[in-house]
Amino acid sequence: MADEYKEALLEKQTTYHEGCPGCKVEKMKQLRRGYPYLELSFVWIVVLSTSLPISSLYPFLYYMIEDFGVAKTEKDIGFYAGFIACSFMFGRALTSVFWGIVADRYGRKPIILLGTISIAVFNALFGLSLNFWMAIGTRFLLGSFNCLLGTMKAYASEIFRDEYQATAMSAVSTAWGIGLIIGPALGGFLAQPADKYPNVFSKESIFGRFPYALPCFTISAFALVVTVLCCFIPETLHNHKQDNTLDDDSYEITEAAARNSTASTGKTEKHEKASQGPLLKNWPLMSSIIVYCVLCLHDTAYSEIFALWANSPRKYGGLSYSTNDVGTVLAISGLGLFCFQVFVYPLVERLLGPVLVTRFAGALMIPIQMSYPFIANLSGLSQSLMLNCASILINVLSVSAITGLLILQNKAVDQRQRGAANGIAMTAMSLFKTVGPAGAGILFSLSERRLNASFLPGSHMVFFVLNVIVLVGVALTFKPFLKTARS
Repeated sequence: MADEYKEALLEKQTTYHEGCPGCKVEKMKQLRRGYPYLELSFVWIVVLSTSLPISSLYPFLYYMIEDFGVAKTEKDIGFYAGFIACSFMFGRALTSVFWGIVADRYGRKPIILLGTISIAVFNALFGLSLNFWMAIGTRFLLGSFNCLLGTMKAYASEIFRDEYQATAMSAVSTAWGIGLIIGPALGGFLAQPADKYPNVFSKESIFGRFPYALPCFTISAFALVVTVLCCFIPETLHNHKQDNTLDDDSYEITEAAARNSTASTGKTEKHEKASQGPLLKNWPLMSSIIVYCVLCLHDTAYSEIFALWANSPRKYGGLSYSTNDVGTVLAISGLGLFCFQVFVYPLVERLLGPVLVTRFAGALMIPIQMSYPFIANLSGLSQSLMLNCASILINVLSVSAITGLLILQNKAVDQRQRGAANGIAMTAMSLFKTVGPAGAGILFSLSERRLNASFLPGSHMVFFVLNVIVLVGVALTFKPFLKTARS
């Protein structure tokens, strides 16, 4: 009986304001039937465009630093590589909250368009870098205007019906994860094209004089296409004030609903009040952001270390892989990740819930990462098979863990605070990811100097530290630290 009263009340209170884009989207969601393929496609391509340039430089960064001539020895390359990688995250950390507030005030769509345009411009300039400092500067500007991920998380939670929320967050994290894999694959296949494909690109062409421009130009061209397509996406932000008053006809329904409400209703009201309060005091939000930051720190450190480790000579415990070899491994991992997140993750999330998915995924990553130094001792088909299996599993588990936390974050706040909440998450995550590449580069450089150490020699030390980060993240998913919006 109480449920009928509640449904009647909700139906009665649904009021659409003329000329409000957010109301138009809400009405569309109410009328929409069937799987939201079009919305998923837009979310996919936008998030993919913002994630592609983040790690696309990793396969060729080793050789780029070598070409710049800033590293005195081969062992110093990792040190300088870390600073170029972290400049992007540092720029994003400085501006993410600002872009989130702007998205809450002026809408999601203008910020999305600004983000895709900035990718097209600054990523192309990075590919034309002439020296170490130009590379750092263009990556910093790319990060400063990279306002898409936080905005798209808010947008995805608003454009989909409730039953597709897990699918929406899975689409965001899957596109993000695949971009972080396909980006390096593009970097691996397309870097130094005059050397790899001399019949197509001559030494005198722009791609011969700028050997790392082709992958950057390719990503920029994709971002331009996405910019054009984004002109047609709907705005989801409401441009009117929330109307909290009830008309006379709804009064009796409200009274009846109140008389028949259960204890769970009281919890819901308590959650709604918490979700509308100060964001920094919203512990379900802040606790999920902290765990998210720890796992993102691992994710970015792993991405850089994997590429450096695969590129480094066997005498230092690496694989002596070329950029093409690294690109092939990452392309295979991207395919595996796509299949899992599209067909399996929504079912797993409904079965276990976002907290257990994050916890189990993090725990399973630890033994897999421990195997990497031993994979370097293999050769031939066995090494290739084991490396690809391990890479697929790590990327699937990492993205699954992060997806669960994205769901928790967006459930912890209402729409009016969602842009700012995701801005806070992006700032905190970017600060952690600023430390990640720099720390990973220094750690990798240090590992090559202790190949004969009695405890954790060479690459064993690098992957041990990665496991410690994951272990901290898993530990933080337990109560009383991690609190969900309804607990």
